[in-house]
Amino acid sequence: MTLWTDLAEVSYAISHEPVGGASTRVLRAGRGPEHVVMLHGTSGHLEAFVRNIPAFAQRFTVHALDMLGHGYTENPGGDLRIPRYVDHVLAYLDAQGIERAHFVGESLGGWVAGRLAADHPERVGRLVLVAPGGTVANPEVMERIRTSTRRAVETDDRALTRSRLELLMHDPANVTDELVEVRHRIYHRPAFVAGIDHLLCLQQMENRTQDLLTPEQMARIEAPTLIVWGAQNPFGDVPEAHRMQESIPGAKLEIFGECGHWPQHEHSGRFDDLALTFLS
Repeated sequence: MTLWTDLAEVSYAISHEPVGGASTRVLRAGRGPEHVVMLHGTSGHLEAFVRNIPAFAQRFTVHALDMLGHGYTENPGGDLRIPRYVDHVLAYLDAQGIERAHFVGESLGGWVAGRLAADHPERVGRLVLVAPGGTVANPEVMERIRTSTRRAVETDDRALTRSRLELLMHDPANVTDELVEVRHRIYHRPAFVAGIDHLLCLQQMENRTQDLLTPEQMARIEAPTLIVWGAQNPFGDVPEAHRMQESIPGAKLEIFGECGHWPQHEHSGRFDDLALTFLS
């Protein structure tokens, strides 16, 4: 059993395409008339959604991206701030001729999707924000993300990569050997190692506070929005989710019990049903 077993009965394609000056890795699946774009979290990659893609591909055309400077997507240079991520996603939509898409964004991906919806409402249909980041600047959380990621990238020790992934899960047993290997290989690509400071720049207070998704920005979001939050999310407490719900007009909030930052494995089916019902 591997990550890719879930895609065994799904027609999909992985390509590396020039998008906004960066070679971008994307997985596409499904042939539905509407498009869903999936955006992962900080230091993540499109494999975060492999278990979700088959269900979504039954109804939609799915696009799972390695965001700018993440996974196997290049960073043309410089710090990776929220406006750059948004521009990269918009460039991808333009390159594909997609005028409007739904978005499923996890953590950093939710932050980017929320900002895109606030600034470019005409490009967004519906939003599913999974433990979205970017509404607070908590020094303790920022230090935890920065330190754990940097240690895993700068030291060739799979145990450190495993520890970084275990931060995301309520049950560490959900961090499989294969997931560790996928993440470890990405972390130790020379280009990824060289760009780690640029990738982690949002864990610096000055950059983060400038890029925060503010209540005023969230109030501009017109897209129907579903927020999914783990009750044991180590990167943000439940009140943070409630404040976000209150800031986005008409937003719905679902709290998953016994769930950390990443609702995978035992929560995957529940998440798929919930998100697909909302998007349909």
